[in-house]
Amino acid sequence: MAIGVFDSGLGGLTVLDAVSKRLPDTPLIYLGDNAHTPYGVREADDIYDLTTKGVERLWQEGCDLVILACNTASAAALRRMQESWVPRDKRVLGVFVPLIEALTERQWGDNSPPREVAVNSVALFATPATVRSRAFQRELSFRAVGVDVEAQACGGLVDAIEEGDMILAEALVRSHVDALKRKMPEPDAAILGCTHYPLMEDVFRDALGPDVSVYSQPSVVAESLADYLARHPEMAGKGAETKFLTTGDPRKVSGQATTFLRRRIAFEAA
Repeated sequence: MAIGVFDSGLGGLTVLDAVSKRLPDTPLIYLGDNAHTPYGVREADDIYDLTTKGVERLWQEGCDLVILACNTASAAALRRMQESWVPRDKRVLGVFVPLIEALTERQWGDNSPPREVAVNSVALFATPATVRSRAFQRELSFRAVGVDVEAQACGGLVDAIEEGDMILAEALVRSHVDALKRKMPEPDAAILGCTHYPLMEDVFRDALGPDVSVYSQPSVVAESLADYLARHPEMAGKGAETKFLTTGDPRKVSGQATTFLRRRIAFEAA
């Protein structure tokens, strides 16, 4: 049994990398749906169908616990999956809630009523589908009151990062930050609401300025997962090696992933 990590493409590798460093003895199986990436421009039903297929594939690998390391899947599919689809002996977790718990300075798993928090205005950078879903605002409203959220759909950014075109990616980041600032000139905090975006975190920070606290997901999700496994040790993986699966061309995806993480990654066909 291992812990599954699912993403629409390569972005979830940032989460897998952080989890591997935080929990080095935990076996992980990564599945990238590279044949259908990006999810951020798809409709909700399409995202749901693709995400459930990916999670089922990880269940076949023995992953009773699956992390949706894709914000779009977490936003558009997770609640529906948890309410009516996930069996009692399985768990599917997303990446939004840990980020919001960190933003609102809550203990992991604290589901007490919403309250006032130190942050008053938040800039959310995410894919078009995540922005349309308003999932971030919904989850935030369960934990905090009086927080103004301005969302910026970062069209084209995932594609540029997946293709390794960092010059274009930087230009897009700065353009999207400029667009956000026209709507919210002085946010207290910024959320990088896509697991691809940590690769451009330095650019986001530079464009936003030193007075904006930037929240990026990989390390937050890794800490939250470590806490979850301490409370639910029966879900921890045992006796399997970390491996990487893709619905795309394994050779091409391996090359992209190696560039993405700056270390050799070998994918197998899913």
